[in-house]
Amino acid sequence: YRFRRAERVLVDSEAEALVHDLDVLDGLMRTLDTDDPRRARLLRRLADALDRVPDIAAARHVVAGALDTPARASAHRVVATGHAHIDTAWLWPLRETVRKCTRTFASAVDLMDRYPEYVFTCSQAQQYAWIEERHPELFERIRARVAEGRWVPVGGMWVEADMNLPSGESIARQIVHGQRWFEDRFGVRSTEVWIPDVFGYPAGLPQLFAAGGMHRFVTQKLSWNQQNRFPHHTFWWEGLDGTRVLTHFPPVDTYNAEITPGECAHASGRFRDHGWSDWSLMPFGHGDGGGGPTREMLERARRLADLDGSPRLEIGTPAAFFGRVEREVAAGAPVPVWRGELYFEMHRGTLTSQLRTKLGNRRCEQLLREAELWATTLGDPAGVDHLWREVLTQQFHDILPGSSIAWVHADAEATFDRVAAELTTMIDDRLTRIAGTDATLVNPASHPVDGVVIVDGPPVDGHGPVQLLIDGTVAFRSVVPAVGTGPATAHRLDDQVVVTDRSMASPHLAVRWDDDGNLTSVIDVVAGRELLPPGRLGAVLQLAVDHPVEYDAWDVEAWTVAGGEPLQRADAVEVVEHGPLVGRVRVERSFGSSRAVVTYTLRAGSPRLDVHVAIDWHERERLLSMVFPLDVRADTAACDVQLGRVHRPTHPSSPWDAAKFEVCAHRYVDVSEPGFGVAVLNDGRYGHGLFDGQVRVSLARGARYPDPDADIGHHEVTLALLPHPGDPTVVVREAEQLNRPVRRVVGHAADPAPPVLTLSGHGVELDAVKPADDGSGDVVVRLHEAVGARRSVTLAASRRVTAASRCDLLEAPQAGIEVGDGIVALELRPFELVTLRLTLAAP
Repeated sequence: YRFRRAERVLVDSEAEALVHDLDVLDGLMRTLDTDDPRRARLLRRLADALDRVPDIAAARHVVAGALDTPARASAHRVVATGHAHIDTAWLWPLRETVRKCTRTFASAVDLMDRYPEYVFTCSQAQQYAWIEERHPELFERIRARVAEGRWVPVGGMWVEADMNLPSGESIARQIVHGQRWFEDRFGVRSTEVWIPDVFGYPAGLPQLFAAGGMHRFVTQKLSWNQQNRFPHHTFWWEGLDGTRVLTHFPPVDTYNAEITPGECAHASGRFRDHGWSDWSLMPFGHGDGGGGPTREMLERARRLADLDGSPRLEIGTPAAFFGRVEREVAAGAPVPVWRGELYFEMHRGTLTSQLRTKLGNRRCEQLLREAELWATTLGDPAGVDHLWREVLTQQFHDILPGSSIAWVHADAEATFDRVAAELTTMIDDRLTRIAGTDATLVNPASHPVDGVVIVDGPPVDGHGPVQLLIDGTVAFRSVVPAVGTGPATAHRLDDQVVVTDRSMASPHLAVRWDDDGNLTSVIDVVAGRELLPPGRLGAVLQLAVDHPVEYDAWDVEAWTVAGGEPLQRADAVEVVEHGPLVGRVRVERSFGSSRAVVTYTLRAGSPRLDVHVAIDWHERERLLSMVFPLDVRADTAACDVQLGRVHRPTHPSSPWDAAKFEVCAHRYVDVSEPGFGVAVLNDGRYGHGLFDGQVRVSLARGARYPDPDADIGHHEVTLALLPHPGDPTVVVREAEQLNRPVRRVVGHAADPAPPVLTLSGHGVELDAVKPADDGSGDVVVRLHEAVGARRSVTLAASRRVTAASRCDLLEAPQAGIEVGDGIVALELRPFELVTLRLTLAAP
């Protein structure tokens, strides 16, 4: 029997059926305790079937009794759904994924012809689009099965994207492009988010999912947690704003199940919500490189449907599973609630690996937002959907996190460069039509700018001081409206920066450094507070040995981040700008085969100390960080995430706290006491450590697998130290301006175009200002409350608003909004995301 199964030497269909019978009974027996009487009965039946009966038909008759004994009435219930997890790229490039999809999808539709009960669940609109383009006949077969309800598009996203690193708007567009594609090609929208293999789930996601029409969520990855077992398998997940989605972690603990008796027993035994629910989901089929379900799996499913000693099993859709659970909920089941992020206790190194890929994505996210903004200002179509889809593909959860082979990252970075070049051309063209013939400043940020800016170009006129910097840029005080333009003229400024060979000072900040360029003191002059603890140095580079236990590019270990050695000796320290508007000091350090140039910049009128780090990185299996010790006492630090901020522990007091030794923050980490706080900002890093009274920013890694030369080369990032009076809106404003700086353009317009939108209300960010996708001429505005407070907000447009409504992510109106005098007034809940559709008066 073993030889025949291994070699596939099957005499006829009856022989094959016996193999499947024995396979299931053998597997079932192995799940039973040795003293369970059912085990002895199964052994006798197997022995009879194999040794004492004259032919195959008789053997099948012997085992039939065991296969006909039904499961107990109290048995757990499993809905098994066919699935093939196909990584859009990983150890292979995109071009090979197209072939994997072709083979897998062809196999799936063929099995549907043979097994009428078979249901196949498949995500990622991008993969369907490849099949439609290259294999239209296969795509038509898929379309027919979707119409039957046996092939189920799930996930509602363009790809199964990483969730930590993309912006909130990127995740919104993943949903928009995925749902629209499914609706256009198949006439359906997904009701379930399906991202089983993603490396953590920020707290802003539930409202994004719900706004895209999906109130159900499936993932599996948290079963990999190294330290803490997650307490539920089915539960309400409540996000930052209070939105809940019904969430399920399949207790089989894999998205590549094979429907074996052992897996069924595991799913039932591990399920943590027996007290209120009878149901769990089992995604089955070969993945990560595709393949999907096989005949053997489907034959086992038939035999395990209702078998003593095993859960009851049926093949069905995710919607069928959730429908059963929702009936339990409606009947009053006590569904547990998990509030806040779903932190993944592994793969923390993906917050830093493959820096060029990450920075390319962030740059394209910003350029896409700008291209749409300036198109709306002009009343033009945006024309960037094709570029959005290219960027969304590269956000797949093994590309953007940096866990793929070199080929994949070279392709991704080339894509980002090409997309950025095309967007830059679009933006430049639009800005020349918006800006005046005199030099004009452009501000793409959600907040107005009033402070010293540094831009390219010759010195400017005006009534205020101007400083020409050694790199050819020019500094002056500017006043520019949000998402708009202003003249490049210098305004009066009473503040100034005074620089000596060991200090820089302004009325806001006083900074001192030692002979090696290490910060010895940073004082908030207004608050009279020293930011650095006594005897500690600030902005210190640290180098640590980085040898993950198992997954090289994926992981970073607690002992790695705790074992960094400071790099405090300088090769050179030089003051390069002496004020009065900008002070700068440059510090050069060498270590190993690498070199770093750290430049401190203080601007007049600003409480912010910028720290620019340029690295020529040639280390392998090392982690480079910059550390900011802070004399601020707080149990938690606020970290910038999609659609708001989450508070994470600054101490490892419990196992759940200790696991968060490396966390994701997009643009800032803020450590605050009542009335005073200090934020560390960045324009291109994600991995942070918060323990030991300091904020540590991971700057570079040197993983060897799966790319042996990962991150070797030149990298730059700007960090910033920002004291503030305990007001998080200040942090949000400064973090956005660091990432969306003012720049100068020269246009052709006789009169510069006014801002298309004027927003009043602190702590609110504009995620998108864009033409409506339906070509109606309406303006779509997406915004969110960013710090956790209730806000009264008003919006006015360059032309009078005649009608307004709240929409879902796909821009379908849900509720009208009263418009008064052409202005829209809103009340935002803490962290609320709002998509508005505005109809403007004719020009």
